[in-house]
Amino acid sequence: MRYLPHTSEEIAAMLAAIGKPTIDDLFEQVPKEARLGRPLAIAPPLDEASLMRHLDELSRKNRGAELVSFLGAGAYDHPIPPAVDQLLLRSEFYTSYTPYQPEVAQGTLQAIFEFQTLVSELFGLPVANASMYEAASAAAEAVLMAQRLTRRERVILSEGVHPHYRQTIETYLQGIGRGKAAITNVAIGEDGQADANVIERLAGPEHAAVVVGYPNFYGGIADVGRIAEIAHRHGALLITVTQEPFALSVLEAPGLLGADIAVGEGQPLGIPLGFGGPYAGLFACRDGRDFLQQVPGRLVGEAVDKNGERGYVLTLATREQHIRRERATSNICTNAGLCALAITIRMCMLGKRGFVEAGRQCLAKAEYLKAQIQRLPGYSLVYPRIPTFNEFAVRVRGGNAARVVAALEPQGFLAGLDLGRLSEQRRDQLLVATTERLRREDIDGFVKALDSV
Repeated sequence: MRYLPHTSEEIAAMLAAIGKPTIDDLFEQVPKEARLGRPLAIAPPLDEASLMRHLDELSRKNRGAELVSFLGAGAYDHPIPPAVDQLLLRSEFYTSYTPYQPEVAQGTLQAIFEFQTLVSELFGLPVANASMYEAASAAAEAVLMAQRLTRRERVILSEGVHPHYRQTIETYLQGIGRGKAAITNVAIGEDGQADANVIERLAGPEHAAVVVGYPNFYGGIADVGRIAEIAHRHGALLITVTQEPFALSVLEAPGLLGADIAVGEGQPLGIPLGFGGPYAGLFACRDGRDFLQQVPGRLVGEAVDKNGERGYVLTLATREQHIRRERATSNICTNAGLCALAITIRMCMLGKRGFVEAGRQCLAKAEYLKAQIQRLPGYSLVYPRIPTFNEFAVRVRGGNAARVVAALEPQGFLAGLDLGRLSEQRRDQLLVATTERLRREDIDGFVKALDSV
């Protein structure tokens, strides 16, 4: 009765109050052909002890926790200290939803302000918002923002941007001007990068933005500085998308290379994998009134109260729930506050030195794994000349990446992403990633398992 609290007597009383004899009469407006017509095919209810035992049995079928993961593709298995969860369990944090009366919630606003500061430093851009849902919607919001700022429609979109992010951008653009037709896709070249020469040839006065991955979906690191120069010469904005923010521990910040808007995925910075969510999107942009007024979501600022004490305020809230719909920059409902707080706590625990050290470990382990894989007969790098951070594409022996993934699971490894799931032309390719969690023996064991296929 914990989850179905109404007794049959209470149900009868409520039906009598509204003049309906039965539950079926309550739904008489639903056509009969649309009704199920039979009980749901589920097992009968269990008492609490039996239910907990049943759930425990089901949980033992999940093998993810005991597998050594080389899976990335936008979600990365970085270690998260237990202290992060313990701090999030403070009731003033985990019970707060969204600051509708923000100035009362000074602690929440301060945490968001600290998060914004971290994102600003990470991307090398002065303005950061109070987080978004995840990187996919952040990238789509960045494109819409670029269209508003430039009053142009067309977008050059590198296929090195995560395919799910690209699909989200296409969905957001549906019904706006030319919709999906406004997007010009730039393929990844043989060097694993969006070809700057192709972008140069395509760019024109009708383009609002150029969108590139940094690093891209296949791990490659683009010449952001050159692409920024091309975009700006044609009056377009450069948007960078970073699905693995630990890469920015060793790479130049995109803002310092000329990016106008930078977005990314916050999950690797302190959020458990969690079967795909909830995550938090990172969003930062250039300074200036035009940019500031077009930032989606919320932005928290620091102020001084009448007594001269430091305080925090909701400086900007340009979403539908706060201002007139026609003037709203987005309809984002929340700022994923608890996830943003987890990122803030984790990053503060790491500190600048710890962040850089974690990034160096990711890079070193990826380079070691690359070298070992290239020694295996029948295996090779898809893009051998491109610099990468912690992720890269491998061409597998036998030409069937799905078979490799299936063969390695019983040996205790999540081998990576079978790229054939995204493109038939890439069915022989495997996308693998490393994090600082991996040990040398994990990598050696993985290489040995690859060689056994």
